[in-house]
Amino acid sequence: MLDRFKNFWQGVVLAPIVDLFVRWGISPDLVTLIGTLGVSAGALVFFPQGMLLTGVLVITAFVFSDLVDGAMARKTGRSSAFGAFFDSTLDRIGDGAIFGGLVLYFAGPGDSYLYTCLTLYCLVMGAVTSYARARAESLGMQAKGGIAERADRLVAILVMTGLGALFDQPWLMLLTIWALALANTETVVRRVLMVRRQALAAEREGRAEAP
Repeated sequence: MLDRFKNFWQGVVLAPIVDLFVRWGISPDLVTLIGTLGVSAGALVFFPQGMLLTGVLVITAFVFSDLVDGAMARKTGRSSAFGAFFDSTLDRIGDGAIFGGLVLYFAGPGDSYLYTCLTLYCLVMGAVTSYARARAESLGMQAKGGIAERADRLVAILVMTGLGALFDQPWLMLLTIWALALANTETVVRRVLMVRRQALAAEREGRAEAP
């Protein structure tokens, strides 16, 4: 859903930053690394202390690196297989840090066993969502789709956590966690069924072509 706005952010809003970093000769991979470290620090330092709004603001300041590095790579012609791999790998670390920080919050100052478990479920299922697609593509099949794409998950939890902390309405974050748990489940199940259909179709085709 949110990927449609990527070109606007990269080509308009963040273009001056991209141009500046290119002039300075900064590597896109370095931007990726610094962004991931910033996101991880914001989540794992502030969330466990109950400083949810501060954590969201710090994370937001660094999360745009995910758009900046890609635009830099294309502008400088430095797009590479390693860069794509490095970016995707560090994305998983950043995602894990955000939900891991919330797990620590609910295990500490948030004091809720239910939401500790539910947020941990979101963390695991978010990783499974990405793995299912990557594994399917490695087998020559497609497993893209579902209502819990990575960008949607991150924006939803960050916006609602920040608004909940700002206006002292924690139910916004709690409701979002429930919604993400359901959305993650739907997405994983959909991708498994999608791959199953493709695998069965390939098997039928193989039997039909066999002498």
